[in-house]
Amino acid sequence: MVHYLQGLPHFFAYLIGALVLLATFMYCYSRITPHHEWELIRAGNAAAALAYGGSILGFTIPLYSAMANSVSYLDFVLWGVIAFGVQLATFFALKLFLRQQGESLSQHITEGHQAYGTLVGSISIAVGLINAASMTW
Repeated sequence: MVHYLQGLPHFFAYLIGALVLLATFMYCYSRITPHHEWELIRAGNAAAALAYGGSILGFTIPLYSAMANSVSYLDFVLWGVIAFGVQLATFFALKLFLRQQGESLSQHITEGHQAYGTLVGSISIAVGLINAASMTW
């Protein structure tokens, strides 16, 4: 029976590490966006939920890839941090692109425009998938 549980410490290390990275990402993402995701979601704003949920999935997908393909725990954490940065950069790039079009992404989200929430969520997931695939070299 002991042989079967030999990897349990590694399991918990990776699980806890991933959960810490995820919680940190969720906290940082909600702090750096000009709109307040949790307040908007509590008020029933679907656009905020779609955008925030998509960004969480967009981070979690490459985090999974980093976990599955890493050669060590440190390797996993470093690639997780890279995924973190890519996802934050995705938000800022989309925000900048829309600003150049004369639009405010945060205003659209705050006003509950579901199309913009879906756009942010979809782009976040798409970039997350590309990011994850890039980690499988």
